[in-house]
Amino acid sequence: MKVLICPLNWGLGHATRCIPIIRKYVHDGHQVTLVADGYPSQLLQYEFPTLKILSLPSYPIRYSAKNSQVMALLRQLPQLVISVFKEHKWLSNLLKTETFDLVISDNRFGLWTRKTECIYITHQLMIKMPCQLKMLEPIAWWLHRQIINKYTHCWIPDYEHNGNLSGDLAHKYRLPTNASFIGPQSRFENHNLDNMDKRFEIVAIISGIEPQRTLFQDQLVKRFENSMQKVLLICGTPSENQEIKKINNITRVSHLPDKEFIKYLLGAEKIIARSGYSTIMDLHALNCLTKAEFIPTPGQTEQEYLYKYHFVNKTNIMNTDIDCRNI
Repeated sequence: MKVLICPLNWGLGHATRCIPIIRKYVHDGHQVTLVADGYPSQLLQYEFPTLKILSLPSYPIRYSAKNSQVMALLRQLPQLVISVFKEHKWLSNLLKTETFDLVISDNRFGLWTRKTECIYITHQLMIKMPCQLKMLEPIAWWLHRQIINKYTHCWIPDYEHNGNLSGDLAHKYRLPTNASFIGPQSRFENHNLDNMDKRFEIVAIISGIEPQRTLFQDQLVKRFENSMQKVLLICGTPSENQEIKKINNITRVSHLPDKEFIKYLLGAEKIIARSGYSTIMDLHALNCLTKAEFIPTPGQTEQEYLYKYHFVNKTNIMNTDIDCRNI
């Protein structure tokens, strides 16, 4: 088959959780083309140097530097709607000149078509709203469902029953008829978990939308610059050349290959990260959730919910194997 795989550029998480799916289609002999922009494009180019990558700008979302994202996101809502229509038109134009048997969109709302089979990947079927807008959650869920219904299938990267990682986000409401659970998806699955490096006591994974990504990085530098502990900051800014900087006891790297990334996570006494869903899936795959300190992006309701869900209900988390059988 010819397969088009398109992760959203909203941090690196949507791209990283597509990596095991891309690997499977490539392994099975299918012709895979990727669609990405920004850091996700650079990450996927690093992971899959032989694959063709098309450029398609993601939604022009920028977070507020404050502790609430409500007004910032509302102001950008018209741009978001326009971007969805643009990417839908982009796909329609692409299919006039090139044929694909399957289109896979990770949380990009507009990449559906009636001309071929389309799959939408999301763990967030319901949208968590801030407290002052809680009454709008059923409406947001209904609107998202209308988008999901445009696609042939909806894949949910989580367990279906007990031990699920997403809580209310995928399990509170009745599923759309085209939805199915495919198990958590992590780029770290099927790697050697016996090889660990203990040179860093603390490993921090920095990710997210600007300016919050940079603010998080600066906060961690300030927190540990006078510490005696050895700290590794993985900045989530992949590029052709790995950038390494040292500040006293802190080593800061722009990105790491998976094998190095894994051995430092396994060897760390503590892992600090945003409570993004892809990070949770990665740490779950490594059995490292119990040593994680999650710091949600301020005002990012999904991360705030997942932080509470995993810290208050850690006993709900099952260490079972990643399931790719339904892919």
